[in-house]
Amino acid sequence: MEEKKDIKPIDFTKIVKTLWPHRKKYYYVLPTTLIISYLIIVCIPRYYQCSVSLAPENGGASFSGSISSLASSFGMGGALAKLNTEDAIYSEIYPDVIKSKNFIAGLMPVMVQTKDGNTKCNYYTYLRDKQNEPWWNKLIGKIKGCFVSSQKDTFNGSEKLDIMHLTKVQDLLFSSVRGKIKCSVDKKTDIVSITVQDQDPLVCAMIADATCQKLQEFIVNYRTNKARIDYNYYKKLRDEAKSEYEKSLQVYANYSDAHTSTILTSYQAKLESLENEMQAKYNIYTATNAQMQAADAKLQESTPAFTVIESASVPVKPAGPKRMIISIAMMILSFFVLSGWLLLKK
Repeated sequence: MEEKKDIKPIDFTKIVKTLWPHRKKYYYVLPTTLIISYLIIVCIPRYYQCSVSLAPENGGASFSGSISSLASSFGMGGALAKLNTEDAIYSEIYPDVIKSKNFIAGLMPVMVQTKDGNTKCNYYTYLRDKQNEPWWNKLIGKIKGCFVSSQKDTFNGSEKLDIMHLTKVQDLLFSSVRGKIKCSVDKKTDIVSITVQDQDPLVCAMIADATCQKLQEFIVNYRTNKARIDYNYYKKLRDEAKSEYEKSLQVYANYSDAHTSTILTSYQAKLESLENEMQAKYNIYTATNAQMQAADAKLQESTPAFTVIESASVPVKPAGPKRMIISIAMMILSFFVLSGWLLLKK
């Protein structure tokens, strides 16, 4: 059997003695690293974050309460809700809905205003023209502009975007929005949380509120689409039946007024025929009206309700970048790098 080799502990005293003669290097390297890293981080624009959360009505409301509660405790509430509902839009794919181009395109015409009041425009124009960038990004952009001719974007943001033919600028803005808006769903409670990041606190809150409203509109439009089609169909039938009934009523009234004193059997038979035709069209009108009322009730029943747990509010403090923390972390990293280099050199 091979003998186990003794693991020697790290001799920190020896390390300190080795590094102590080189302590002056730390006096130069550490403060320099702190200053340089801070000067670099300070060039990165600060950003703010605003979060909203809402609880949409579950499509599987008819599911057994005890089974749903048990499933939620194991984190399977969403999966069982999918089996219990005919909806193709369930809570787990809300993040994908928000990242879709169609959803982002709906946010572009939203009017925003900066906290200082100097800028008031749509979200598309704000993203394109009012964003601060580090100086090196501006420098790289100018260098690229010297070699590559770029066509100026003339889209004003209020027009309808052609999703199938996005320009390069529009595609970059869409990618930027995907990085700014985050959506998460709690699998146990189905609570949807939306977090928006932006350089201006007021714009951040306005886009968070707009995203919440757009998501609610999307869910409502989807879940009520079939019921709305049925309602419009029965309403069309009701309107046609009403028009036919009113025409028949007018014909019957005119004929009856024109032959008030007539007692001939042929006239009475004609009048009775007109009355029967009018009654038949009235019955059709009544039936279609009842169907329309039932479709209207089903439309109302299909419309989901939303509970806003946390509404949008203007953030007070910036969320990042943490300039001092990053600078101190870089200084600590430089300490270990310098120490490792000196030890390896010895």
